[in-house]
Amino acid sequence: MKNILILGGGFAGVETAIKLSKYKYNITLVSDRSFLFIYPISIWIPVKKKKFSDVSIDLNLLAKKHGFNLIIDRVKKIDNNNNTVILDHKEIIYDYLVIALGMHKLKLKGMEHTHSICGKPEEALKIESILDNLVKKGKGSIAIGFGGNPKDPTATAVRGGPAFELLFNFSHYLKKKGLRDKFDINFFAPMKEPGRRMGEKPYKKMDVFFKHYNIKTYIGKKINHFEENAIVFEDNSRLESDLTIYISAGSGHQVILDSELPVNEAGFIKINELCRVQNNRNIFAIGDIAAINGGPEWAAKQGHIAEVMADAAAYNIHNEIQGIGKRKSYWEHLNIICVMDSGDGAALIKRTNKSEFILPLPILGHWMKKAWGFYYKNSKLKRIPRIPGM
Repeated sequence: MKNILILGGGFAGVETAIKLSKYKYNITLVSDRSFLFIYPISIWIPVKKKKFSDVSIDLNLLAKKHGFNLIIDRVKKIDNNNNTVILDHKEIIYDYLVIALGMHKLKLKGMEHTHSICGKPEEALKIESILDNLVKKGKGSIAIGFGGNPKDPTATAVRGGPAFELLFNFSHYLKKKGLRDKFDINFFAPMKEPGRRMGEKPYKKMDVFFKHYNIKTYIGKKINHFEENAIVFEDNSRLESDLTIYISAGSGHQVILDSELPVNEAGFIKINELCRVQNNRNIFAIGDIAAINGGPEWAAKQGHIAEVMADAAAYNIHNEIQGIGKRKSYWEHLNIICVMDSGDGAALIKRTNKSEFILPLPILGHWMKKAWGFYYKNSKLKRIPRIPGM
């Protein structure tokens, strides 16, 4: 029986384990935390529409439901020359390895004064607590933004969507509290056209959203550093803030940088269209840790792309073991699709090689995203059937 080892308990790693679990392989998933965190709906924790437990799935329960082994431990080293992974508490030998460890974040000076909705899951609770205190105070200034990685020319590791969603959700939340006129909500980003990867039409619509939710913008100004109550830009101008949320761009995972695996300039693992790591026949890399290439220049790393890559990796591993010649590429499925929630509605955004559009969905869009969250969690737990392609 082949031993397939999967590193990472996020969207990509869990989906690979589920896809491979229908075959009789010895599948082991390693995660440094005991739960799968559903990041796309964690935006509702600070505004109290979801509890932490609502956006978490117990990995032990998932393992029992799907029949794979689970180890809660930290990955220390990948020894690809000896087909071995060293954890804090044990070593594991594999026949096939799937790396889905996610990415580390690019550090800027003073980032300890910021919080991120795309960082450690517990950060969502810290943001909720600070927002609570500002609401009790009855006034404040909030700044939410994201940045890029100069070493990543493709900019696939930029996380912009959650920042936009928090801006609009915070505005709606404070309006319901009767405090919107007592708060300044600001958006900042160092690039000149943040959000343009969504497409020309969605990008042009962003100004409409900013005006509707009374969001002030500070764009095209590089960040020098963060202070306890301010963002300081390269020209020494300051943006005062009682709560700063900054979603830093991704950079290479330290375990990968310390290994002999091939990486690009930004530190992401080099793979081919099959998700196979270059020069490593039995190693695959998927999700945020992998360098996306071969697709459109506007491609982005999203949760559904992580699952597309997981599906391709699982299919290709199984067919190789069984001696089946067919292979699956993830390139043809590279697109941008999201339901950008605003608390009182949402906008459906989609971009492919052939088309792009943004469809505002007042009220209905918000419930669409909530329905997706319900579907994702319960289908993973086998409580409801999975829809093909989702």
